[in-house]
Amino acid sequence: MMLLELKNHQVWQNLNEILENLDADTLIKEHLELSKYKVCGYWDDQNNYYEEIILPHTLEAQLISSSIGVTNKKRFLQMRFSLTHSNNNLDDNTFLGELLLIYNENLEFIDENWYLDIESPFIEKPNLKS
Repeated sequence: MMLLELKNHQVWQNLNEILENLDADTLIKEHLELSKYKVCGYWDDQNNYYEEIILPHTLEAQLISSSIGVTNKKRFLQMRFSLTHSNNNLDDNTFLGELLLIYNENLEFIDENWYLDIESPFIEKPNLKS
């Protein structure tokens, strides 16, 4: 009987190489520039709806987790990022939220999922709908 160990499989080595060379901050900034740093149609934890949320251009991103998904004949990569705002006067960063990006096997964008700290003073909420 052949014993297959995924930890030694080439797919994990390739994925590790991709993630190690990934510039999370640049990837997120390119993604946000396409939407002009706006999130449209956001529901918060309190069931408040925001037509538009404006994120600061000075946010920073850090990859916190990644996973591979497989369904029938489709494969995808999910990457979860922590979003922070750098406080120039302080030594720490302020948490803004998280962003989950999903890409297909050709690293083409499929979907996104936001979790934002809507009370952050660095996030603009011009259009709250109750």
